[in-house]
Amino acid sequence: MRFGKNGKRSPRYIGPYRISKRIGNVAYELKLPQELAVIYPVFHISMLKKCMGDLSLIIPTEDISIKDILSYEEIPIQILDRQVRKLRMKEVASVKVLWRNHFFEEATWEAEEDMKKRYPHLFKSGKVPN
Repeated sequence: MRFGKNGKRSPRYIGPYRISKRIGNVAYELKLPQELAVIYPVFHISMLKKCMGDLSLIIPTEDISIKDILSYEEIPIQILDRQVRKLRMKEVASVKVLWRNHFFEEATWEAEEDMKKRYPHLFKSGKVPN
């Protein structure tokens, strides 16, 4: 089941959950665990992803804390790389960020200035790559 999007990052999935019944041509009702009882259990087929049994792609629901507004916050855990790009007349520094509950392949490039404002603890160790 597609759970949400965060900015330019790709959609994230949680589950797998069993389909309890088909509703019309394009909707399905899922059997959700009790901790997801606040979520309406009927989903359009475009929000579902076929489970092929690869357990490494599954994020356990215990690792995700859902807020009352049915969203969750992505938390950065490490700066992997740094680069400076020249855009017209100025240079823009970017950092490659590894996010909690994501694989290295899913790390994203973010503006260094924004990351320093929101997550200064990632830059205090002095281990930011050049």
